[in-house]
Amino acid sequence: MQLYKTIPELREALSSIRQTGKSVGLVPTMGNLHEGHLSLVSIAQDNVDVVVVTLFVNPGQFVEGEDFDAYPRTPDADLKKLKEMQVDIVFMPDVSEIYPVGLNTEVTVPALDSIFCGEARPGHFKGVATIVTKLFNIVQADVAVFGEKDYQQLLVIRRLVEDLNIPVHIIGAPIVREASGLAMSSRNQYLSAAERKQAARLYQCLQKMALAIKRGDKNFDALEQQSLQELTDAGFKPDYVRIRDANTLGSPRQEKIVIIAAAWLGSARLIDNVAVQTYD
Repeated sequence: MQLYKTIPELREALSSIRQTGKSVGLVPTMGNLHEGHLSLVSIAQDNVDVVVVTLFVNPGQFVEGEDFDAYPRTPDADLKKLKEMQVDIVFMPDVSEIYPVGLNTEVTVPALDSIFCGEARPGHFKGVATIVTKLFNIVQADVAVFGEKDYQQLLVIRRLVEDLNIPVHIIGAPIVREASGLAMSSRNQYLSAAERKQAARLYQCLQKMALAIKRGDKNFDALEQQSLQELTDAGFKPDYVRIRDANTLGSPRQEKIVIIAAAWLGSARLIDNVAVQTYD
């Protein structure tokens, strides 16, 4: 496993690799790796010859009042896990390497960056789109893998790749869950022991909605309101629970829809989603 901290070093190494005809995959992360992240690495390894994993806590996607300084950073443990997985290359730059003169150019996806999580966290997806575009330009990967847990983020990335003609194939990786059903996330560390047990209620709520839809319930507004009330009664502070088109997050008019949700439990903001296939 090779570790690089500067863009020129990484580019030089990748240039040599491409000259041998090998394909390159990218797995962007903010570190503090758990089994969900490692599943992305495994998927990348199944699809390309050489995998690049990035460890970079991106300040651009944290909005005012969020936890950039407190965000969990575990570089030694991360590198150990990646070495055990026989990852080829790790890119772990400093903020000054990625943003040497500050952030003067930004990438936005207007159709998606101001709704749902974008409304709750204004500017977040602009930060995501900008850093991902920079990483695509730096690594020039053939394939990049992103988790489906951050569903809106995945759609933002798919859209920017299509709109900007970036030659990278995006793979969405299934959500990895704890035994309780809670979607794995670095921010789960903010949950107390009691909250962690309670947190699984979010996924259970979405499953209940999905089952109702599969059984023919088309009163989506009522389902959303019922779930919001159930989460509130269970101690959550929900930002939203919505039933939307799986491809656009617009009105659910297609055969495939997705139930997306975000809710606070204590100091942790949890997000989750469940896809539903209908046959109308």
